Amino acid sequence: MGLGALMEQRVSLITLGVADMDRAAAFYEALGWQRTESPDGVIAFDLIGQTLGLYPKAALAEELGIPEADIGGFSGLTLAHNVRAKEEVAPVLAAAEAAGGRIVKPAQDVFWGGHHGYVADPDGHIWEVAHNPFSTLREDGAFRWNGYG
Repeated sequence: MGLGALMEQRVSLITLGVADMDRAAAFYEALGWQRTESPDGVIAFDLIGQTLGLYPKAALAEELGIPEADIGGFSGLTLAHNVRAKEEVAPVLAAAEAAGGRIVKPAQDVFWGGHHGYVADPDGHIWEVAHNPFSTLREDGAFRWNGYG
């Protein structure tokens, strides 16, 4: 039996370890995201096809069985939010900065024909905001690598 039969091709939940739950939630809420009901200790935002969860960094480290100091810094992972038009990239980055984020790379054209920039949330999680003219979004905003054509 191949791995594909064991694990479906999807990400169900993205959990971000955060230092201050209220500050982290306020950042995402300032961008227009709405919380969903969740158990104590977790703040959840339902997305298109998955959920983003905020969880105390210390509790996440304890759950993993590692020192809290080992969580953090750039891990080589970025999260991406694709927009429908090139002109939408800079305003989303500006809104994230106004909400407490830090611009890592301002909006700019990319060699492959897209347009993007990067922002770090208050805990340093890196988000790419991108327009990819080759991967058009579905009407509801869903993303697929080769678009919905």
